[in-house]
Amino acid sequence: MSQDPASTPGVDRPTITALDVVRSVVLIVAVGTLALWGFATWPFPWNIVLGIGAPIVVILIWALFLSPRPVLRLHPFLRVVVELLIYVGVTIAWWLMDQPLIGIAFAVVAVGAGVVSGRRRIR
Repeated sequence: MSQDPASTPGVDRPTITALDVVRSVVLIVAVGTLALWGFATWPFPWNIVLGIGAPIVVILIWALFLSPRPVLRLHPFLRVVVELLIYVGVTIAWWLMDQPLIGIAFAVVAVGAGVVSGRRRIR
């Protein structure tokens, strides 16, 4: 019969924690928020540009600097600054859409998950 995939010799599988799931959800919400902000806030020609462009920029920044295997490695403090800039941008987008409570809730969850993750990484 087939073996358990977690016990396959020579295969190193990363363990996924609840914190990893929360951080993934925060990234998905950030990208979705920026798409919503772009499409809903701006007039016709700009809503297409910003509704598609802002999420693409965030995904590229995440892939370059913040992903588990980043293209460009940054000092941990610069990595935190880049991550915080994304969170600030998403929070400002919620404020511009007249939803400050959602923006504050997003900021608290995102920064909290980032702080816990950063403390784990520094150990």
